Amino acid sequence: MAKITFMGAGSTIFVRNVLGDSICSPALADSEIALYDIDSERLKESEAILEAINKGKGGKTRITSYLGNGQRRDALKDADFVINAIQVGGYDPCTITDFETPKKYGLR
Repeated sequence: MAKITFMGAGSTIFVRNVLGDSICSPALADSEIALYDIDSERLKESEAILEAINKGKGGKTRITSYLGNGQRRDALKDADFVINAIQVGGYDPCTITDFETPKKYGLR
């Protein structure tokens, strides 16, 4: 059984797309997924989405959640794979800059 730790699990859509595929993969279906974030509400949303996908696929995946700096080491302990999807700098200005700069040059 593999352990997949997702750092920045508050990114709910990304969690759904990446880890939802993992749950649906026969090779990873019986894995443990450790979700980590610093935002409790967003973490709960991601966990709920993955639990629904997991239930629909037979419930073989073990999903655990870890919140805040104090639980970061626990989330990473014994991980076979780590996905790091944290956002540094917040939405404004960082995410806005990520979209506005390419737009300035005619790129999507």
